Amino acid sequence: MKVIIYWKNNEANKLYQKVNKILKELDYEEFIKIEKDSSDNLKKELNITQEPALIIEEETIDFKDLIFEGIIPETNDIKTMFLSLNWNSTVSSCSTSSCSSCNVWC
Repeated sequence: MKVIIYWKNNEANKLYQKVNKILKELDYEEFIKIEKDSSDNLKKELNITQEPALIIEEETIDFKDLIFEGIIPETNDIKTMFLSLNWNSTVSSCSTSSCSSCNVWC
């Protein structure tokens, strides 16, 4: 799974830093990657009309969705979003080979 920050202005850097910090706090950075993208293709694909934008992508099931656009959400809103992904409390101790046994997306 990855988080994509649609990136065409300086406000997006604040969102990128906030999400990156939250992933580290939750010990999810091994399982959720974060990247920046400023391509017009992404903007068209997801019909992004405001910046910055936060997108969740799950490549294994070919899923991509625009979650937030035009705002920098509160820290608790972002944390709640990640926690609602049905992560098991053992996520930090899982290895890639054991993800299916602890119900974690990898």
